[in-house]
Amino acid sequence: MSYRDIITIEPDKRGGKPCIRRMRITVYDVLGWLAAGMSITEIIDDFPELTETDIRACLEFAADRDHRLVASVGAT
Repeated sequence: MSYRDIITIEPDKRGGKPCIRRMRITVYDVLGWLAAGMSITEIIDDFPELTETDIRACLEFAADRDHRLVASVGAT
């Protein structure tokens, strides 16, 4: 499953930030929790509506976004 099947962007939800499966939890929320040292298990324990696949989709989204940003800067 691609992150594109999990990460949704809706202008009227969380200011158009990328969210997980139309929930109000953003990719940036998950990345922040991981950066703060939470494990995938801890995140799922705190937010049982999330799955490990959801969390990995956030990482894949972030990596792809960074890759596209670097590619677009290099093209100018």
